[in-house]
Amino acid sequence: MTRLFAFLRAINVGGRVVTMAALRGHFAALGFTAVESFIASGNVIFTTRARDTAALTGKIEAHLHKVLGYEVHTFLRTETELAAVARARPFSARRLETARAFCVGFMAAPLSPAAARAVVALGTDVDAFHVDGREIYWLCLKGQSESKFTNNFLEKTIGGRATFRNMTTVTKLVARHLKD
Repeated sequence: MTRLFAFLRAINVGGRVVTMAALRGHFAALGFTAVESFIASGNVIFTTRARDTAALTGKIEAHLHKVLGYEVHTFLRTETELAAVARARPFSARRLETARAFCVGFMAAPLSPAAARAVVALGTDVDAFHVDGREIYWLCLKGQSESKFTNNFLEKTIGGRATFRNMTTVTKLVARHLKD
């Protein structure tokens, strides 16, 4: 069995409310086992015998669209991949210590070099970005309310979908589910 972490876009935002019990039920209905949710922002942990994450992503997205009535982009990570994300420190220790928020954006595929440069170019005196594979790291140096950065703006820049989580959430998921 493989444990996977699903990061869902469009859960409990914009007036669309899904209880975590219902979300767990939707994943269990797909035949997944050991289904758990972590906070109410669309983080689901489950086990499966399937190994093809692209096929699983499509299966989850199709099912959630059917039962919820809207698109829920899904970004799967394995235990190894999520542990690497939690360990990532793409910014200096000093910048991390003084920043108000450190977040990671999950994407379905790595960006082209041009798109990655466009993301990094979004940096301002408030925001800094780093792209590594299927993740975009966002360091908000001041309060997020002072940032002009939005997920919608990012998606227009990259021509694709992403969902962001605070690195504290990712670190807690790893600490809870993975033993080094």
